[in-house]
Amino acid sequence: MLWNAKNGQADVGNGTMSYVSFGRGARPFVILPGLSDGLATVKGKAQMLAGPYRRFFDQYTVYMFSRRDDLPEEYSIREMAADQAIAMRRLGLEGAAVMGVSEGGMIAQYLAIDHPDLVSRLVLAVTAPRAEDLTKERLACWMKLAQEGKHKALMIDTAENSYSPAYLRKFRTSYAVIGLIGKPSDRYRRFLTNARAILSFDASEELKKITCPVLIIGGADDKIVGIEASHELQRQIAGSELFVYGKLGHAAYEEAKDFNKRVFDFLEKTIPAAADQGEKV
Repeated sequence: MLWNAKNGQADVGNGTMSYVSFGRGARPFVILPGLSDGLATVKGKAQMLAGPYRRFFDQYTVYMFSRRDDLPEEYSIREMAADQAIAMRRLGLEGAAVMGVSEGGMIAQYLAIDHPDLVSRLVLAVTAPRAEDLTKERLACWMKLAQEGKHKALMIDTAENSYSPAYLRKFRTSYAVIGLIGKPSDRYRRFLTNARAILSFDASEELKKITCPVLIIGGADDKIVGIEASHELQRQIAGSELFVYGKLGHAAYEEAKDFNKRVFDFLEKTIPAAADQGEKV
């Protein structure tokens, strides 16, 4: 199969967790996606998702996980991390490199705090140590649109608050059809469960427990979690590195052409670098 791409499910005791994997390297690299997982999971999409991670394939086998397939109505970020830990242990992924994006970065924080043996290196991208007013305001808007079934408006508001002006000038041409695909069949139940979990998340008092090498990546124009969140993570996690994309926002992980190379280079470092205040580009 191309890129050794595989679709799978892990038993987490109280349910199953869908994942995809690709690559042939001996070391595991686990990726935890953001709130978009509440609208569309990774299930069955191994071939579709593999392409951007080709540079990792010789050294790593990449695993991308969704949240549990059958989410309870109330499900905290810490509970998501606990289920993630079970899935990783079932698959033999101890000592993995882990990258969490946005909400996935919140899960990754608790994964490193509560299950340090599972995480050898940690990348926290466009995420935060807790939900501040900026995040709560955006989530309130999205939850209202979801509850009203306004899928097109939800997708457009997400795009407008995630991407850079340069990207949006091109992307806005697709707004006429953006609401025609991707609408979830569960009346947004999964999305709302994930959003509520973010609202109550706060790991700020426990970040000092993270002892593995950490790279934090933020966008200076992040309208969803704010760039101060990245700086706070860097201050609270001893020895962590921070890199800031000066002209990008919450979608820096999609827009920055060097994002995956930057992550790969961090994972490949023999000796973690000293704490860095970051670079504006």
